[in-house]
Amino acid sequence: MHVLGVLRWLLPYDQAAVLEVVEKVSRSVVNVSTVRLVHDVFYQAVPIKGMGSGTLIDPKGYILTNNHVIEGSRRIEITLATGEVLPGRLVGSCKSDDIAVIKVEAEDLPAAELGDSSKLKVGQTVFAIGNPFGLAGGPTVTAGVISAVNRSIKSERGVIENLVQTDAAINPGNSGGPLVDIHGKVVAINTAIIPFAQGIGFAIPVNTAKRCADEIIVHGMVIRPWLGITGLSLTKEISAYYGLPVERGVLVTGIVADGPADRTGIIAGDIILRFGDTPTDSIEDLRREIHKRSVGEKVEILVLRDTRRGIVEATLDRTP
Repeated sequence: MHVLGVLRWLLPYDQAAVLEVVEKVSRSVVNVSTVRLVHDVFYQAVPIKGMGSGTLIDPKGYILTNNHVIEGSRRIEITLATGEVLPGRLVGSCKSDDIAVIKVEAEDLPAAELGDSSKLKVGQTVFAIGNPFGLAGGPTVTAGVISAVNRSIKSERGVIENLVQTDAAINPGNSGGPLVDIHGKVVAINTAIIPFAQGIGFAIPVNTAKRCADEIIVHGMVIRPWLGITGLSLTKEISAYYGLPVERGVLVTGIVADGPADRTGIIAGDIILRFGDTPTDSIEDLRREIHKRSVGEKVEILVLRDTRRGIVEATLDRTP
């Protein structure tokens, strides 16, 4: 008898129901096997194999995974939970959110149900599922809780923002697999572990992943809104050094010619205090709010110049 079948007899009803849900979601988790070329000391091309996991999000064969799993790949193979191996095609990726979409040519595949990551609560139970080896017996499952939300981490790929932190073990090769709640809904996509740390893993909120996937499937790329500035987060020390009248905000250090900010009249030296209805205490706050908007959207911005405050309206462009 399957191990989950045995456990159903031993566990209370609610836990047995959860096991059934997890087993169902596991059918949507795939192994992602890649081959990329690197050059050795003699400048010869050497094939290097990589692996990760993915989550089926559409019965027509669209798969969510991490960009770092497939980046630079010359060949992608997908192993379904049934053991069937299919060639994969990269549809597009979003490096800033570490999300990529792969397509396999198949129909009626068991797509996972996507949840709403905005409703995540610290302490709720989640399960990290992965299929790092495509072995018989199916994907691996680990359990834990949501430890924190809205985390930002620095990685070799840059800063990744607005992550979900969990203590569910995210094993090597599980990147790209789903983090699911007790109802079997995908609430995040596993992306990173911190080496030598205990119980610290990170996942991309499914709302972010869905937004990226929708744009990739329609346009082949993620279309990001853009304000056209470079800026610096103000601190008490920076404000005191430059004699600025506020200790929080985004100090504009550069303006892109004919960009959205330039067209509103914002200049270097201005301080952005609010973007829309949200205070911008840091450059991270400003970037986060911009990414929530759409290209072509008009936004009111509260700006401080010297001691005068004023509101300007900017129309966001597409990131060049």
